[in-house]
Amino acid sequence: MSRPIIALDFPDQAAVKTFLAQFPQEMRLYAKVGMELFYSAGPDIVRFLVAAGHDVFLDLKLHDIPHTVEQSMRVLAGLGVRLTNVHAAGGVAMMQAAQAGLIAGTPAGKLPPQLIAVTQLTSTSEQQMQQEQLVNTSLINSVTHLAQLTQQAGLAGVVCSALEAQQIKQATSPDFLCITPGIRLATNRTDDQQRVVTPTAAATYGSDRLVVGRPITQAADPVSAYRQIKQLWEAAHDQQ
Repeated sequence: MSRPIIALDFPDQAAVKTFLAQFPQEMRLYAKVGMELFYSAGPDIVRFLVAAGHDVFLDLKLHDIPHTVEQSMRVLAGLGVRLTNVHAAGGVAMMQAAQAGLIAGTPAGKLPPQLIAVTQLTSTSEQQMQQEQLVNTSLINSVTHLAQLTQQAGLAGVVCSALEAQQIKQATSPDFLCITPGIRLATNRTDDQQRVVTPTAAATYGSDRLVVGRPITQAADPVSAYRQIKQLWEAAHDQQ
């Protein structure tokens, strides 16, 4: 799990091809396709990445009634992605339906994609959560509760801030995945993220995978930035 997942937050497939052309052809990446790119390029962008040998995290954060989510996951399972997600706030029944859809839609002989859930977005502060969502508890209590629901539903793990990973694992299990966005190098801006950490700190806190966007995609040299983040992540794990 040493490869950072690169968030391909680009407007179209042409921009993705331009970006990927900077990497050595033999380098197999783990790429995240989010809503902007998927709504622009559709399933073809996933097929393109899979055909090129890259692993794909399809980050669409499904949140709807269980039947709709199940049927949607049946379709997405056929694209060959390695990882996809839902919002944990959709509830246990919805998450179980999503898992069932992935299993039913996976071609024979293939492994179903791993399924994880979003707890609280890393752009959400505790004040926002309490005032706008009317969740009258601490942010970490909300995140931990949603993680426990995710585990109850049988999912592999959650998307969370690295700051929450240790408590989530204590509330669930050591092998419950904590996949962490909001990663920045010490010299990067935080942009619209509220809960950000460095790759080294994320490893220390217990994250299992990193999702990194702008520090790589907007770097002057994306390949060097990618390698630097990967090296920091691996070095921190080696020291544990």
